[in-house]
Amino acid sequence: MDPIRVVLVDDHPVVLGGLRALLASLPGFEVVGEAMDGEAGVREVVLTRPDVVLMDIRMPGIDGLEATRRIREAVSGVAVLVLTMFDDDDTVFGAMRAGAQGYLLKGAAQDEIDRAIRAVVAGEAIFSPGVAQRVLGYFAAPPPVADPFPGLTVREREVLDLVASGVRNQQIAERLFLSPKTVANHISSIFVKLEVADRSAAIVRARQGGLGGS
Repeated sequence: MDPIRVVLVDDHPVVLGGLRALLASLPGFEVVGEAMDGEAGVREVVLTRPDVVLMDIRMPGIDGLEATRRIREAVSGVAVLVLTMFDDDDTVFGAMRAGAQGYLLKGAAQDEIDRAIRAVVAGEAIFSPGVAQRVLGYFAAPPPVADPFPGLTVREREVLDLVASGVRNQQIAERLFLSPKTVANHISSIFVKLEVADRSAAIVRARQGGLGGS
């Protein structure tokens, strides 16, 4: 049987090395590509056409959610398993909306990662225990209020929230550990998605949608 072909996407070299070593120690896996940011991850997947991608969330440039969305649009049949430290609802459900089939927290046991990779490649959905409980609770709960900014990525929403709170670009860059150029790019993308012409109009839209309260 052919090995399961895996691409690893994480901006921490230690994590990449650990995952590479883990998969090398398990039967039936072959790491065919690695990337340290979302854009490079998308390129690597398009180039190598793996069976599954192990995807981090918070990375330089586009985040793991946007990278997942682009991968699912560009390459059919590739499963995405999110492996991250973050388990907040926005990130978990954002990953589901982007097309991820699985969601594990970093620190998961070796056998849990092994089972999860094989499960998503087989077409199953799999989540860490705590995440799974929240997913089940979400579907059992009344329908949520519509998202006022469905087109924004998690990072763009963070930037917009700070903009609406009156924070300037340089301060946003410092708070989110981004370069000023990256912040400016996010803001330009926000203007396009919200169909606004300037910062003032974006602030009005953000506050109407409940952002900028901090």
